Amino acid sequence: MLSSVLPSGPPITVVGIGADGWDGLGEQGRAALLAARTVLGGPRQLELLPSEVTAARVGWPTPLRPAVPTLLAEHAHAGLAVLASGDPMFFGIGRALAEVAGADRLRVLPHPSSLSYACARLGWPLESTEVVSLVGRPLETLNLALQPGRRVLVLSADAATPAAVAELLTRQGWGATRLRVLEQLGGPAEHHLDGTAAAWPHPPGDPLNVIALDCAADGPRHSLVPGLPDGSYESDGQLTKRHVRAATLATLAPSPGELLWDIGGGSGSIAIEWLRAHRDCRAVTVERDPVRAGRIARNAAGLGVPRLRVVTGPAPAALAGLPTPDAIFVGGGLTAPGLLDACWAALPVGGRLVANTVTLESEALLTEWYRRHGGELLRLAVAHAVPVGGFTGWRQAMPVTQWSVVRETRSETHRGTREDTA
Repeated sequence: MLSSVLPSGPPITVVGIGADGWDGLGEQGRAALLAARTVLGGPRQLELLPSEVTAARVGWPTPLRPAVPTLLAEHAHAGLAVLASGDPMFFGIGRALAEVAGADRLRVLPHPSSLSYACARLGWPLESTEVVSLVGRPLETLNLALQPGRRVLVLSADAATPAAVAELLTRQGWGATRLRVLEQLGGPAEHHLDGTAAAWPHPPGDPLNVIALDCAADGPRHSLVPGLPDGSYESDGQLTKRHVRAATLATLAPSPGELLWDIGGGSGSIAIEWLRAHRDCRAVTVERDPVRAGRIARNAAGLGVPRLRVVTGPAPAALAGLPTPDAIFVGGGLTAPGLLDACWAALPVGGRLVANTVTLESEALLTEWYRRHGGELLRLAVAHAVPVGGFTGWRQAMPVTQWSVVRETRSETHRGTREDTA
């Protein structure tokens, strides 16, 4: 995420433009471009401008986002305008511009977005339609949005995206999903393609396209709340089991924009379900075993959160240099020298720490940290009904001891021995 801000200066006008080009711009947008000294934009957008626009035309490089601070610093003089696709503040360049230049410096003139056009053509209510951007994002990002009967709009990266989406859907059990590709929306060359994922018949078309998905009613279903079935994960047995996982995520309490450290990732289930809680959640998982680290990445992609960052290495050494977490989960390696000390030192005021264990040695360690820092210490026990001869009985899973705490101060003062006053 870009965080630097340019020094104060003259306003920067951001003009949204659609496939209808100059003819589709309002009076304010045309006036801003005619008065500009420099116009930044993509090559396709710059080609839509007529010769009457005499400003110097500077194309965005690839990749775009890392270049934004440098280009703005070079051209942010009086008379700078930026061209953006459709609505600049909706999956557009506007976000990066606001982060770098400061929102108060921007004058944004939006155009109807391709998504608004798509919903108008399809008769879909925009507010209840899922939107996924595959521009600069892994294809597997789409997996999180797939639910039976759900309507999804996909912002394509290029002309090859529709076929790639069709292949992904078919592979994931969504082959009956209807695909409609809407090209050049709002422009004179607007064109629509139709088909199903499993039998997508069309070759690559126009790179400027939006994909509309009517997800199959009988497709595979993954709950959005924590506690996915254990079978949802590829695992070698190092997996926080479903019911304990649900309780752990509830205690970690993910919130949009927050960062989780998941230490001792195993199969990655805690970090993955943290990310599934909201698309703005962030997570880093630390796993010392390279085979397991690769498995975590596959699980994250399959469950729609390929943005999970996987760090391969032993903790606490592998924690060095990681961004400050809002919450930390320790699911393995608790007895590693200095691990809990490193986690506690990294935790900001208000940050949450949750640690689970099934061993007596680690339980003793957690009991000591509970004595020193407070929080909550509890034991989670789950039993499953299983056949016992011709009858049914309970099989008890190993109980899990969990310590959770919210850091209230940066002081290292230890508490005295706690007594149960219940």
